[in-house]
Amino acid sequence: MTHLRRLELARLPTPIQYLERLSSWLGAEVYVKRDDLTGLGLSGNKVRKLELLLAEAVDHGAEVVVTCGGIQSNHCRATAVAARQLGLQPVLLLRGERSGAPDGNLLLDDLLGAEVHTCDDATYRDHREEVMTELARGRPAYVIPEGGSNGLGAMGYVLASEEAAAQVAERFDRVVVAVGSGGTLAGLAMGSDLGPVRGIAVCDDALTFTTRVRAIASEAERLGARALPPSGRRWRVVEGYQGPAYAVAEPPVWEVIRKVAHLEGLILDPVYTGKAVHALVEEVRAGRWGGRILFWHTGGAFGLFGRGGEATADPASP
Repeated sequence: MTHLRRLELARLPTPIQYLERLSSWLGAEVYVKRDDLTGLGLSGNKVRKLELLLAEAVDHGAEVVVTCGGIQSNHCRATAVAARQLGLQPVLLLRGERSGAPDGNLLLDDLLGAEVHTCDDATYRDHREEVMTELARGRPAYVIPEGGSNGLGAMGYVLASEEAAAQVAERFDRVVVAVGSGGTLAGLAMGSDLGPVRGIAVCDDALTFTTRVRAIASEAERLGARALPPSGRRWRVVEGYQGPAYAVAEPPVWEVIRKVAHLEGLILDPVYTGKAVHALVEEVRAGRWGGRILFWHTGGAFGLFGRGGEATADPASP
């Protein structure tokens, strides 16, 4: 693999832990790769991508970093934290509207002094690249795509797969990870073979994400990554667990979030990891998955804040 400069931003390696009580309850051998422990403000999977992306930004002489995401984007929060650690100005294009006092990731964005611009769904969907280009115009800026998910960012998870391979003695029967922008899944699919990777779509459908993963992988291959295997046995996107919309979690997801917290003291979020573990639970219960399963925790705990009413709701209530 081509040598790529990488900043040391994350607390690595993150551990792989056996979830004894969850495994007993579920009837499968479940492990977790704790990328929620990559750091406090940098918690989650985004920092592994940012280590490569921001190294390039620094090398290019950038003073401003522009990126985008939802109003509660983990990626934007992590980018803002990492930018400030490097003395750079974060500029964020966020999909959605401010409502009341900021909380969760948006509170941290404000605390860090990020320059925040908001837009509606249609502008974000159809014109976000143009808007970010305009925000970068006239200043020494480096633009990072949604989720840090391009070929360079995905290389962070090629390296992460190598880290995980050095921690275990045998392959898993499944590796399960949430998919929101495709870069993490692309990196794991191109990296060391930890077992069949199943990316749980948290929005959109399998075809959309499969197409996105292939595009990201094509960029990464030009940087020296292995060729992406065909979608199927080695890696695949699993749909059906997205719920009504991005960042909307239905009661069964909240039930899983509470169950995992009670059993293991492991914190999941309603946008990504809660949906992914809900899928894991349902697939095991249906008899489609079993054996040794690695859940790759991508962080997101700040997404719980401001959603206490949902998190603590009585499941029996109408």
